[in-house]
Amino acid sequence: MAGTGIRARRSCLAVPGSSQKFIDKARTLPADQVFLDLEDACAPLAKPEARKTIVAALNEGGWGERLRVVRVNDWTTEWTYRDVTEVVEGAGANLDAVMLPKVQTPQQIVALDMLITQIEKTMGYEVGRIGIEAQIENALGLTNVNAIATASPRVETIIFGPADFMASINMKSLVVGEQPPGYDVGDAYHHILMSILMAARAHDKQAIDGPYLQIKDVDGFRRVAGRSAALGFDGKWVLHPGQIDAANETYSPRQEDYDHAENILDAYDWYTSEAGGKRGAAMIGDEMIDEASRKMALVISGKGRAAGMQRTDRWTPPES
Repeated sequence: MAGTGIRARRSCLAVPGSSQKFIDKARTLPADQVFLDLEDACAPLAKPEARKTIVAALNEGGWGERLRVVRVNDWTTEWTYRDVTEVVEGAGANLDAVMLPKVQTPQQIVALDMLITQIEKTMGYEVGRIGIEAQIENALGLTNVNAIATASPRVETIIFGPADFMASINMKSLVVGEQPPGYDVGDAYHHILMSILMAARAHDKQAIDGPYLQIKDVDGFRRVAGRSAALGFDGKWVLHPGQIDAANETYSPRQEDYDHAENILDAYDWYTSEAGGKRGAAMIGDEMIDEASRKMALVISGKGRAAGMQRTDRWTPPES
């Protein structure tokens, strides 16, 4: 079923579904996920043809290990039904998830789940394999985020959509991702980010930060991404190839932290075994480790393994 296991989403690259040039380029970039966009990046008159372009691109392959996602239009528009039916019917076997923007209620997730299920059954696809990514973009969506996270087992990620969210709460700013003018203490987005993160973690989902629109300011991207990464977010949208490496680095563990986490797991397994004396707490270097240490190490090792990191240091049991 969708929603199980850890799939790296450090960098989620937005690609206009109407641009064959950008789609072809996306296949060559080191993003963990590519989402082909039928919503804001696709003009209304271009949407019907963009659906066909997306189906062809998914079926042509060449995506490697990248997650393949399509962002459809939200349920308040006239395009959603055709977006889902044409894309999932035409390329459901080569699609990992459908992203639904502007999610406000759990019922909107339920409706998408039901529609995808009907298509899967009709087309003979594996039922439940295609995931759902829920984008939170206004105040109502945030107040319902816990119910949205549990509305379907297909839900894999909860995503912050900052631009629409800023507009929905009348935030006094036009710069997406930066602090609003006059807010000089703390982080104006902290409550939003933590609400999304708590809903995601409470229900075993991934939490994804939204875009940083100053695409040439990579240092600014790193700074803003660092805030959500520090909280525990799994990744961030990227709008330009120049942001991909920064995202992959920011949302991966540092090499020394990854090595240390793996060493904690190895040491704890040994010390709690018969050979290690069946101890509940032990020392690794100058650090005491116990069950809580193991749980924290699992988080770091899981992120590192999902990112394809390799160990550069290995703990060995002490000699008897």
